[in-house]
Amino acid sequence: MICITAFRPYHSGYACSGQVGGVGQRGAFYAGAGLMASGSALVLSSFLALGFTGTFLGDYFGILMDQKVTGFPFSLMDNPMYWGSTANYLGLALMNASPVGIVLSAVVGVSYQVAIKYEGPFTEQIYRQSKGCSKRE
Repeated sequence: MICITAFRPYHSGYACSGQVGGVGQRGAFYAGAGLMASGSALVLSSFLALGFTGTFLGDYFGILMDQKVTGFPFSLMDNPMYWGSTANYLGLALMNASPVGIVLSAVVGVSYQVAIKYEGPFTEQIYRQSKGCSKRE
C-alpha cells in the first residue's frame, strides 16, 4: 500500500504533463496551485489526526482508535483525505493545462465516491460495535 502511494504522484504527474495553450492559462495555473495547497493541507492534517495506523487501513485490521476522529479537518468535512487528494490531482492537471489530467481527476473523484459509499457505513458500524463492547465490560 505504501509503495503504491509513493509511485502514484509520479504517474499522475506524467499523465498530467500534456500542455494545451490558451487564454487564461495563468489563471488556471494559480487556481491549480491553490487547489494543490488546500488539498495538501487536508491530506497532511488528516494524516496527523489519524496517524500512520488510522491512515493505512487500521480500522480494517481491528486496530481502532479510542473514538472516531471528529477534530480538524474532519470537523470541516467527511473524508478530507479523499477530497484533498482529489484536489491535488485536479490542481496538478490545471497547473499543467492537461485535459487528460482533468478527466483522470474526475475518475479519481468518482472512484473515491464509490469507496466512501462502502467505507462510511463500515466505519460507523465498527465504532458502534466498539462502543457496545466497551459498555458491556
